[in-house]
Amino acid sequence: MNDLSPTPGRIILLNGASSSGKSSLARAIQSRIDRPFWHISIDHLRDSGVLPAARLKSGEFDWREMREAFFLGFERSLLAYVAAGNDLVVEHIMESEAWLLRLADTLAGQDVFFVGVHCALEELERRERERGDRPIGDARRDFHRIHSYCLYDLEVDAMQDRESNADRVIAAWHARSKPMAFELLRERRVCGGARA
Repeated sequence: MNDLSPTPGRIILLNGASSSGKSSLARAIQSRIDRPFWHISIDHLRDSGVLPAARLKSGEFDWREMREAFFLGFERSLLAYVAAGNDLVVEHIMESEAWLLRLADTLAGQDVFFVGVHCALEELERRERERGDRPIGDARRDFHRIHSYCLYDLEVDAMQDRESNADRVIAAWHARSKPMAFELLRERRVCGGARA
């Protein structure tokens, strides 16, 4: 058995509003990048049945009481995956600056390439209506806040072709250099620049 620790994996982290095209972009990156990347998201966990959905729906369990621990567990699991040597493309909605900074702290010392996925509000709302699996209004709520406190390594317009966006992300990821956005976010907070 090999006692050597694996080389840590890398993360391409996609942040965008609900229905902005993060999943489509993640799949395009995964299919085009030159290394095997896992595609990970909260939706994968939810859709796999890890949550007691029927008991949440019936009101027996209160999602509001479970929610914070669920998201914290998801975020900490990313560290375990990369520590084991797995490369990840992760989609996650940074609902608040506190969440963003918590994740930056959790992944301190890791290779995280942070990508902002932007989409016009009218298109977000159209996609949200078409999908039918999201509460109406989530896209509008996300649109007005989730990018305001972020600092990215790269930003893409999800109104553009997803394969072209994937190629842009992959090229920028290959050309990445330090300091990266997560390092700068932590520095900004230490220097007193983070908003409360």
